[in-house]
Amino acid sequence: VQLQASGGGLVRAGGSLRLSCAASGLTLESYGITWFRQAPGKGREGLLCADTGGSTIDYAGSVKGRFTSSRDNANNTVYLQMNSLKPEDTAVYYCAARKFRCSRDSVGMRYWGKGTLVTVSS
Repeated sequence: VQLQASGGGLVRAGGSLRLSCAASGLTLESYGITWFRQAPGKGREGLLCADTGGSTIDYAGSVKGRFTSSRDNANNTVYLQMNSLKPEDTAVYYCAARKFRCSRDSVGMRYWGKGTLVTVSS
């Protein structure tokens, strides 16, 4: 089983970026997918959760109104759409999968993906 976040890069403040979380050996449709990030020198922060019904729930205050998620079940992929990016959004972004619960915390997370770096310039 592998999860992989991709789509990171360099973007200017105010810009947008869409990250992908793709899986092999795992059907993401059956899992709540939580997006996390970790900025340099800081702890991991849970951002939001994409539930199995296609909704985005449990937004962190730091991203509410700017970030959201969506699913493409045909391609076994979950997306993180990031708008109005700020320099403080610079971090490595991760996705993780868990059954039976969808929230920003990491308790009981079953699978973790490798991260992708997002850098927001001022």
